[in-house]
Amino acid sequence: MTSQVSSPAEQADGAGGALVGEQRIPASPGGKEVRRLDRVIIRFAGDSGDGMQLTGDRFTSETASFGNDLSTLPNFPAEIRAPAGTLPGVSSFQLHFADHDILTPGDAPNVLVAMNPAALKANIGDVPRGAEIIVNTDEFTKRPMAKVGYETSPLEDGSLSAYNLHPVPLTTLTVEALKDFGLSRKEAERSKNMFALGLLSWMYHRPTEGTESFLRQKFAKKPEIAEANVAAFRAGWNFGETTEDFAVSYEVAPATQAFPTGTYRNISGNLALSYGLIAASRQADLPLYLGSYPITPASDILHELSKHKNFGVRTFQAEDEIAGIGAALGAAFGGALGVTTTSGPGVALKSETIGLAVSLELPLLIVDIQRGGPSTGLPTKTEQADLLQAMYGRNGEAPVPIVAPRTPADCFDAALDAARIALAYRTPVFLLSDGYLANGSEPWRIPDIADLPDLKVQFASGPNHELADGTEVFWPYKRDPETLARPWAVPGTPGLEHRIGGIEKQDGTGNISYDPANHDFMVRTRQAKVDGIQVPDLEVDDPDQARTLVLGWGSTYGPITAAVRRLRAGGAPIAQAHLRHLNPFPRNLGEVLERYEKVVVPEMNLGQLATLVRAKYLVDAQSYNQVNGMPFKAEQLAKVLEEAIND
Repeated sequence: MTSQVSSPAEQADGAGGALVGEQRIPASPGGKEVRRLDRVIIRFAGDSGDGMQLTGDRFTSETASFGNDLSTLPNFPAEIRAPAGTLPGVSSFQLHFADHDILTPGDAPNVLVAMNPAALKANIGDVPRGAEIIVNTDEFTKRPMAKVGYETSPLEDGSLSAYNLHPVPLTTLTVEALKDFGLSRKEAERSKNMFALGLLSWMYHRPTEGTESFLRQKFAKKPEIAEANVAAFRAGWNFGETTEDFAVSYEVAPATQAFPTGTYRNISGNLALSYGLIAASRQADLPLYLGSYPITPASDILHELSKHKNFGVRTFQAEDEIAGIGAALGAAFGGALGVTTTSGPGVALKSETIGLAVSLELPLLIVDIQRGGPSTGLPTKTEQADLLQAMYGRNGEAPVPIVAPRTPADCFDAALDAARIALAYRTPVFLLSDGYLANGSEPWRIPDIADLPDLKVQFASGPNHELADGTEVFWPYKRDPETLARPWAVPGTPGLEHRIGGIEKQDGTGNISYDPANHDFMVRTRQAKVDGIQVPDLEVDDPDQARTLVLGWGSTYGPITAAVRRLRAGGAPIAQAHLRHLNPFPRNLGEVLERYEKVVVPEMNLGQLATLVRAKYLVDAQSYNQVNGMPFKAEQLAKVLEEAIND
């Protein structure tokens, strides 16, 4: 047995290039060689109708059940059905799985499965030399190749000689495997993604029982279709076992050292966020009300929450964004945990009602799953460009707390944190996720209910103020001295009648007021309430007393951390800190920034956090920005940070 051990830098999370950490182990019973790897990055790519998202999701589920750490990057067109075989219609799903802790879906795929010429051409630029490429040769005919600009077949002209090319007639093999099912050729061809999934499952020793069970459940009303898909899946597995083109299979051991003891499941950011909202409502002992209008990439939260009426969840699919948040704010007035979900364009439409919520001082969660903008922008691509909109996108002085999760699984905890702030301080709260987190997935440790925070609130139940003549009355804007939160009075409670509306309130009484001094006091009080929100101090990871700090927020956590690992593995000192709370900032942020000669802020925008940091702390923060609709790559950030260290 021989082994090849990669260097620490090569083993760092997100590295591209050839398979690393490779180790040969004795041949399988079938006589084929088996090699053990520490990690693999696979990308499935095809037409938007080829089922690549389903294929990737199933491979991910089986990988999670096997015990690997993983991270995924679904990437699909914005069009419901782009023209078949065209570059804009290519859909892909990238999965990075390993026997150790990882944080990103990887920079470059070790394996590309291309279902047609468009998929190959759209993705070949990301594939490093020496990688495995599996192509469906049945699609490489003259017309599909011409449609994407191939004058000659790339399978025959030598242009792929730098790769380990595996030409497989996936369509033909699938149709042959299903010839006894009585399906038309078109119906049989639809199962070619399951054939590909079976082949990859054999190559990487993935479990199969879960996928077969899933297919039978998914097509329970059409058992012949279910069994056809199972047959195609098994045929792909058997093809890998018997064909001479695949002489090697690979094993990636479970990541036994990466996770604390517990029960885990694979989870996407939107699903984790949905569960977090449900958990928050249960911990607060309040009904959860979602007022929402469907918008990519936030719609999955509406879909998921609509399934959980048994937990006291009520979902309202409104006719537009304004109605959605209006209903959610009304529910908050009525004593529910009000939530509205949207993306950047929807936030613009909701801005007036968010301002109303600031004035009414009611708890409300505004979940913004950010995407590329402006306007309609890039509906299926990711971006972090709504930070300043969340911070300032309302008329007047209307401060709103902002919370941002950093990984798909962290969306659960961020939802609980946002709910804590909204309920304790009686304020609307922004929860800023993005398309990368929403659609990506990773293992999530299911928490113990006993470990979740207690979010229970006390509604006002009687008078809270005594007038000069001794009369006891209810003042809706009399504040808690610690939180500056006003009382939450549920409509219909005898004696607690009070006014609501958008016109400025008189301090204490809540009566309409146009008094300049009162307005000044109320504006400053609402700002002081947000400024006084208790958030944890910023933690800094700095084992080497570095001179350079990289500061991030939101979904840049994975790529930044992977880049930092690379630099440290090479001996370069660098410090890292990541913000969850963007308004208010942690109280020690200024002190942290002052400790470093250089501060680098990578963002998927044109420098919004850097602008806030420079303005508030007078720190010469250096921006590194990307707005191409895709997350940062670890190698890309590592080079930038290395230059900052050495500059």
